[in-house]
Amino acid sequence: MKMDATFNYYNNNNKNDTSSSSNNSNASCSSLSSPTHFTNKSSPFSRRRFYHHRRRETISIGKLKLFRYLILFILLFLSGVVAFVFGPFFDIFFPSPLAPGSVYRSHQIFQNLLEDIQSDTSSDIQLSDVWRYKMRLKEQKPCLTPTSRQHLAETGITDQNYLIVEANGGLNQQRGSICNAVAVAFLLNATLLIPRLNFHNVWRDSSEFGDIYDEDHFIATLKEYVNVVRELPKELMEDYDYNISNIPNFRVPAWASVRYYLEEAYPVLKEQRILRVAPFANRLASSLPPPIQYLRCLANFQALRFSSPIATLAKVLVKRMTLDSSDSGGNYVSIHLRFEEDMVAFSCCVYDGGKSEQLQMDSIREKGWGDKFKRKDYVIDPGRFRISGRCPMTPLEVGMMLRGMGFANTTPIYLAAGKIYEANKNIAPLKEMFPLLRSKDLLATPNELAPFQGYSSRLAAIDYIVCFYSEVFVTTQGGNFPHFLMGHRKFQYGHAKTIIPDKRKLVVLLDNTTLSWHAFKKEMQVMLEESDHKGIAIPKIKKWTRKNSIYANPFPECQCLQKSEFSGEE
Repeated sequence: MKMDATFNYYNNNNKNDTSSSSNNSNASCSSLSSPTHFTNKSSPFSRRRFYHHRRRETISIGKLKLFRYLILFILLFLSGVVAFVFGPFFDIFFPSPLAPGSVYRSHQIFQNLLEDIQSDTSSDIQLSDVWRYKMRLKEQKPCLTPTSRQHLAETGITDQNYLIVEANGGLNQQRGSICNAVAVAFLLNATLLIPRLNFHNVWRDSSEFGDIYDEDHFIATLKEYVNVVRELPKELMEDYDYNISNIPNFRVPAWASVRYYLEEAYPVLKEQRILRVAPFANRLASSLPPPIQYLRCLANFQALRFSSPIATLAKVLVKRMTLDSSDSGGNYVSIHLRFEEDMVAFSCCVYDGGKSEQLQMDSIREKGWGDKFKRKDYVIDPGRFRISGRCPMTPLEVGMMLRGMGFANTTPIYLAAGKIYEANKNIAPLKEMFPLLRSKDLLATPNELAPFQGYSSRLAAIDYIVCFYSEVFVTTQGGNFPHFLMGHRKFQYGHAKTIIPDKRKLVVLLDNTTLSWHAFKKEMQVMLEESDHKGIAIPKIKKWTRKNSIYANPFPECQCLQKSEFSGEE
């Protein structure tokens, strides 16, 4: 009886446990979606079963996601392989559409519109009426000039250390280096040796400073702040076998700050008495304290005067150009055309010359720049270059733009350029649109030009002066020449008087083979209006860069040097 009672006791308890477990399990399952299921009264065993169940579900979901990612990776890998192997064949049979403006079609548009261009006289503008806006400057303030050399000498500070710089690049890049050298010489309290001009195998100009600029005027203009000499003392040169190239070169990073020169360059100068920096292009920051900026202004707008031979011939050409422009009141348009062989090659842009053009440009690139364009990290994409406005404008494009803006075919034009690529072919359309097309080669006699032939910087200086006196200056490619000239004209006239094409907009217009002459003219007149506004603009500069330097935007930093003030209403 006792054993039966015990058996019945356990049997009843097991039944109760089973019933309870079943009920609890059902309760747990039914309450999974309930936020209160953790508060239900259940046994520890049922809770362990619940957590174990959830963990298995989480692991299963994780494995499923991993499997999906693996499948996606495999598909992406296979698609990449297919694109790499079969991509070129797809491009041949199913070429993707080209972006508007990526292909040079200007010559086709010109032929389509030539009849309308020749017959259009509906909106001809007078050169004297091109610029409608005038600059309004604030009251002129005294210059924040640096301490004079005389004052420094009175305090016992002397400038018996010497700075030597080698200005590299073309005419105006060298000009910027010279102005920066004046500022650095003052910073370091050093005597400046007349800057040396670096010879480059592209420009191939062996001119020295005195061949391009008036040395006496340069020295005299700066003497109050910077001592400039033509030669180094013999006792110093003796240590270097009278050869400047033997002087160790101090490498300066691009756009170096005032602090860099004072902390890094000055100790070397103080120890050696000589500091040679080569190359010197872009070796000084654009942003400087006002007294140092003043020295840049003084050097650029007053100290740097072209040499007598250059200035004399340039003035003769200006006079002849003015006489040829008598029907327009002596006013003429100047164009800085960057369509020389080296520029076209350097741009890596493609025009309408086909395979012959490609071979010729490859040869020029290799001769001028070696393997630079063959490096793996250098990406040549002519279509993208054209869309982004990096390609040089052709003479044809410049002519169409000016005719669209309203310049009559009787407008006198001076062309500032080197040797134009395929000159006979490419100049012909411009000549057809503007018969009164002139250049230094047409205005000057062979004997007059003979002393300057073979010297690209001297020839560029002649172009600079003739463009300076034009009523309208047209820049086509950017670079240092228009950069300095626009600033110089703004400093002199209060208006840059410069047409700055929106080349991104222009290439898209000249890609449309159904474009009407009326629609094109409307867009060009808007472009001229924008150039008029930009000509008097004084940008609010938060950070100085090369594009907004005082050479291109001389106000208000250089305003104190002006003898005349500009004011007026629209």
